[in-house]
Amino acid sequence: MTEKVKLYWVYGLSALFILLNAALIMKEFYWSLLFPLVAIVALMYVFALDKLLLFITFLTPLAVNIRSFEANLGVSLPTEPLMFGVLIIFIIKLFGGFPYDKRIFRHPLTLAILFSLIWMLITTFTSELPWVSVKYFLARLWFVVPFYFVAAILFRKFSNTRKFIWLYTLALVIVNIYTLIHHAQYSFDEDPGHWVMTPFYNDHTAYGAAIAMFIPFVVAFLFDKHYSFSIRMSTFMVLTIMILAVIFSYSRAAWISLIGAFGVYLIILLRIKFKWIAGVLTVIIIAFFSFQHQIIEVLERNEQDSSTDFVEHVQSIYNISSDASNLERINRWQAGIRMFNERPLLGWGPGTYQFLYAPFQRSKEKTIISTNAGDLGNAHSEYIGPMAEQGILGMVSIVLIMIVGIFTGLKVYKTSEDRQVKMMSLVAVLSLITYFIHGFLNNFLDSDKASVPVWGLFAMILALDLYHKNKRKESY
Repeated sequence: MTEKVKLYWVYGLSALFILLNAALIMKEFYWSLLFPLVAIVALMYVFALDKLLLFITFLTPLAVNIRSFEANLGVSLPTEPLMFGVLIIFIIKLFGGFPYDKRIFRHPLTLAILFSLIWMLITTFTSELPWVSVKYFLARLWFVVPFYFVAAILFRKFSNTRKFIWLYTLALVIVNIYTLIHHAQYSFDEDPGHWVMTPFYNDHTAYGAAIAMFIPFVVAFLFDKHYSFSIRMSTFMVLTIMILAVIFSYSRAAWISLIGAFGVYLIILLRIKFKWIAGVLTVIIIAFFSFQHQIIEVLERNEQDSSTDFVEHVQSIYNISSDASNLERINRWQAGIRMFNERPLLGWGPGTYQFLYAPFQRSKEKTIISTNAGDLGNAHSEYIGPMAEQGILGMVSIVLIMIVGIFTGLKVYKTSEDRQVKMMSLVAVLSLITYFIHGFLNNFLDSDKASVPVWGLFAMILALDLYHKNKRKESY
């Protein structure tokens, strides 16, 4: 009898929804069609937060950024509202007695991230533009809490690490295909290459950074013998699309980051000791400062601007005499350093750089793309930006997270007994290295496109260290 009652309820509610929806459509109100999706997402918040997190991962490359410069407000739809919901649910569950693993809070990587968040909160209180900093801090929370603290629990199941990577990658490939088709209409010229990925990515640098982060994983999966031949061939097709996409992104920073990650891979593969690496870096630094005037003179003689010709485009990487993009970066860095010099301890407040840097520019350093409006990006550095906004500890906190995360990943790679865990930890490290090399030239941690993979990869390294590095019982 109970089953019959349940069946009646299902049929009754379904009929009611169909009738109500039909009436609303007749009145040209179509938003009601989204009700089933909204209901499913609401149920996921309550009963399947892990699946919701994977769903957000897939949506991230496809999300569209809506920005209002008049209101100093920007939001990525639909991902950021969904992440904000995860943040609220997680806080409620913690206060409701959810049995969260305390080892996560005690882990050195978590302590480094908490230090960064606490210092960001402190500098929010001292900010020159408090409401801008409050919004920026809240955005950082809804990136970090879902994709680090909640994702750490998600990755207790090893198979979820692969799901996370594949969901983001497949959605990114959809964007790649769209962008390549769109770009082909302009004969793959360099100038359209800066914007043909809109509305999914705001510019080619963020787009290139995302592709560079996931190429190491796709390469690793291509040679993973746990996959069948057909899956590996499909992976090869995905890799081909991504390589074409990163080439035609014309993002020189993305190219450099991939070369840097490959260099680190060779160092790990050849087991070159750290003391030798430190020695070589020391010699390079001493040589640079000893011959800096001669080096700068050589760089200034390079007048090759960015170009459709890939050889010329590579040559333009070190053009600091006429390339507007390179000169604008230097202009932003100089402005950020001057901001830091004026407020070295607490900075000007999280998220405030783009609204306050204009007076710190010098007319002789400005370029044809310089602006005072705060509408063309930030400090173009994942290190100088936090330094200007949060003082010296702002930069230290980012560097600390990077060092602890990479060290933890390499420790898992060295000590794990499982080949799959070793592979995932190594590739996660290489992926993060692409981002933090890219971070010398751009910064994207204020966007969901970069924050989801970066904090997700840190959570993956944490989970591999806590739950999987010794022995894993579940199947692949």
